[in-house]
Amino acid sequence: MWRTVGSIVAGLVAWAVVVTLINFGLRATIPGYHAAEATLDFTLTMKIARLVMAAATSIAAGAIVSRIEPSKKWAPWVVGVIILAMFLPVHVQLWSKFPVWYHL
Repeated sequence: MWRTVGSIVAGLVAWAVVVTLINFGLRATIPGYHAAEATLDFTLTMKIARLVMAAATSIAAGAIVSRIEPSKKWAPWVVGVIILAMFLPVHVQLWSKFPVWYHL
């Protein structure tokens, strides 16, 4: 049980680290991205990059969980549900600022 809990915690930490590193990369490579973060005035390229970042970080977190605890197939789903629960209220607040496809 502790190994499963540890894998879930490690997945959440990995998600945070990967999303931070990718976000620094987006700031460094996409002109105007850092300024757009403050106002949420993202271009289409920026929005797509953010969605790719979200997918990559979710896959990385799930991979870490599965690597640590391969026998519990539900553990990566727990990490996904936790991340969804954290960001669902944010997306509800931001619903009007982004197109529908962005939230899906």
